[in-house]
Amino acid sequence: MEKFFKLKENGTKVSTEVMAGVTTFFAMSYILFVNPTILGQAGMPTQAVFLATIIASVIGTLVMGLFANVPYAQAPGMGLNAFFTYTVVIVLGYSWQQALAMVFICGMINILITVTRIRKMIIHAIPESLQHAIGGGIGIFVAYVGIKNAGFLTFTADPGSYTVIGDAAKGEATITTNSSIVPGLATFNNPGIILALIALALTIILILLNVKGAIFISIILSTIVGILMGVVDLSTVDFHANSLGNSFKELGTTFGAAFGSEGMGSLFSDSAKIPQVLMTILAFSLSDTFDTIGTFIGTGRRTGIFSKEDEDALEESKGMNTKMDRALFADAIATSVGAIFGTSNTTTYVESAAGIGAGGRTGLTSVVTAGLFLISSLFAPLLSLVPTQATAPALIIVGIMMLASFKDINWPDLEEAVPAFFASVFMGLCYSISYGIAAGFITYTLIKVIKGKAKVVTPILWVVDVLFILNFVILAIL
Repeated sequence: MEKFFKLKENGTKVSTEVMAGVTTFFAMSYILFVNPTILGQAGMPTQAVFLATIIASVIGTLVMGLFANVPYAQAPGMGLNAFFTYTVVIVLGYSWQQALAMVFICGMINILITVTRIRKMIIHAIPESLQHAIGGGIGIFVAYVGIKNAGFLTFTADPGSYTVIGDAAKGEATITTNSSIVPGLATFNNPGIILALIALALTIILILLNVKGAIFISIILSTIVGILMGVVDLSTVDFHANSLGNSFKELGTTFGAAFGSEGMGSLFSDSAKIPQVLMTILAFSLSDTFDTIGTFIGTGRRTGIFSKEDEDALEESKGMNTKMDRALFADAIATSVGAIFGTSNTTTYVESAAGIGAGGRTGLTSVVTAGLFLISSLFAPLLSLVPTQATAPALIIVGIMMLASFKDINWPDLEEAVPAFFASVFMGLCYSISYGIAAGFITYTLIKVIKGKAKVVTPILWVVDVLFILNFVILAIL
C-alpha cells in the first residue's frame, strides 16, 4: 500500500488517509438523497437514480484514486442535476432519456478534450492571479455551502417576485426569485441550528488543539449530540423502504436508456432543434469542465497535491504521464459512465476539500470514499442519521482555510483585483464554480483590451470567453 500510493512521499499515512476518506464521504453523502429527488422530478425512477448515483460515484472515485492517485471524489454534480431537470426536461421539454443522451455526449467531448490536451491548455491559459482567485473563491463557495447547510441563513423575497417549478403540494418544487430576495441571520430557536452551532464550536476547538482526525471526530460526536437532542429521529430508519433489490429492479429502466429510441434515437430527429441540442450539450460540458478545473486548481495548488512539476509537465507531457493528466482523464470518463447507468453529469466534488483539509493527500483517500459509497448501497437508511448540521462545519472550516489563496493576489493593482474579485465572489453568490470562472475570465479579457494589452490574452482564453458568452446567450433565450 505504501509503495502503490506513495504515502511517505506525500507526507501522509494510512490512518490519516482513511480518516480523510471517511470525512469526504460524509461531507458529500447528501448527494445520495438529493440526486434521486431532483432527477425524480424529471420523471426518472428514484430508486434507479439512487443506485446509478452510487455506481457512478464508485467507478469515478476509484479511477481517480487508483489511476491518478489523488484524493478527489466524484459524484453527480449539484447544479448540473438541477440544469438537467428544471431546464432541459421541464423547460425545454426533452425526455429524461434524451437528457441522458446529451450527458453521455458531453462526457465523450470531455474525454476528447482531455486526450487531446485541450483541457490542460485551458489550465495553462489561466493567469496566475486568477488561479489564486479561483482557490479563494472556492473557499467562499465551500464555506457558503456549509453556512447554508447549517441553517444559519434565512431568505426573504417580495410577494410576486418568485416562480415555482414542480409540485409544491408534494414538497417537490423549486422556487426561483429575483434580486428582491434578502438574506438574513436565522433565529437561533431551532434545535437543528443549535446543533450546527455546537458542531461548529466543536470542530473549531478540535482543529485549534491539533487533534488528529478533528473533522471526522466532530461529525461523529455531533451526530450523537443530534440524536440526544432529537434532531436525528431514530424511528425514521427503514431498511425495507429502500431495499437494494428494488433499486436493481428499477435500474433496468435507466440503464442504457440514453441509447434507446427515446434517447439518442430521437435526440437529433428534429432538425430545427439541433442547434438547441448542441448548445445544451455545450452548457453541460462547460459547467462540468470548469467545475473540475476550478476544484483542481483551487485545492491542488495550495496543498501540493499537484506539484509545480506536475503543472509544468503539462506543457510537454504526452499521454497520461502526470497526476494532473490522469486526474483529468478520470473525471472525463465518469460523466459518460454515469449517463449509461442513469444519472446526470458526474464531476469532481468540491467537498473533497473536506477530506483534503483532514489530511488526505493520495488516492487511498479516494479508495476509502469509494468503498463507503459502495457499502452505502446496503446501509443507505443509516446515512440519514448523519444530519447536515454535523457535516456543515467541516465545509465552513475548510472554506476558511482556502481563503489563504487571496494573500497571493496583488489587490492594490486593479488590473489584477477586479477579475479576481468577480471570479471569487461570483462563485459563492451564483452558487457555481464555473460561473465564477466565467466572470473572472471575461472581466480579465475586457480589462486587458481596455488597457491596450490584448496580446497577453491567450487564444485559448479568447475561445473560452466566446463559449461562455454563447452559453449565457443560449440560457437567456431558453
